[in-house]
Amino acid sequence: MKLENKTALITGASQGLGKAIALKFAENGADIAVIYVGPEQPALDACREIEALGRKARAYPCDVRDGQAVQDTVQAVKAEFGKIDILVNNAGVTRDGLLVKMGDADYDMVLDINLKGAFHMARACCRDFMRQRAGKIINISSIAGLVGNAGQANYAASKAGLIGMSKSIAKELGGRGVCCNCIAPGFIETDMTKDIKEDNPLLQQVPMKRMGKPEDVANAALFLASPESDYITGETIRVDGGLAT
Repeated sequence: MKLENKTALITGASQGLGKAIALKFAENGADIAVIYVGPEQPALDACREIEALGRKARAYPCDVRDGQAVQDTVQAVKAEFGKIDILVNNAGVTRDGLLVKMGDADYDMVLDINLKGAFHMARACCRDFMRQRAGKIINISSIAGLVGNAGQANYAASKAGLIGMSKSIAKELGGRGVCCNCIAPGFIETDMTKDIKEDNPLLQQVPMKRMGKPEDVANAALFLASPESDYITGETIRVDGGLAT
């Protein structure tokens, strides 16, 4: 199995893309630290599904906006699992609105969770990755970070920031054997896109004329987490059906 004897810490892993990535990693041999906010039950359910695949899983509540909470959570994961090999920064929110109506609170929340939260997690894990001379950081960006999107100035800024931050991390840590890459999903079937119907004009802009599935993103994450991608860093892989081509 591609990730045998590896431990992955995945934020936002109780549902959606994070859960799909967690299950894909577990299918390939990884133990999973499920990081979540909100109700505990979905996180526990995700852990049970991971354990049904024969892998170890634990759930950890953590607000990634809080740098100290992130440090404490990473220490707890290391105490339980012994090490962390893979970090997936998937936690994210939207607070959409046109620029002229967008308030500071909505802008700040999206940047604090989507971008600063990923910074907190990467900072908390990077010293161990450098000491191990191995580690994979995978940041879930978006095509909005590549091409922008009306009504999402905050979200697009956070996702573009992830891409720039990942390139910098790749240059800083590459000499220690640590890879940092992004995945930029397009329209994927999750709760965040549940209101987009098949006849939505937005889907007509997608060359493949359909939405992607969470497993499509999970497969890209598996590649970036596996030894097959050991000479790839600072890259952004689009999983968007050709939308941003």
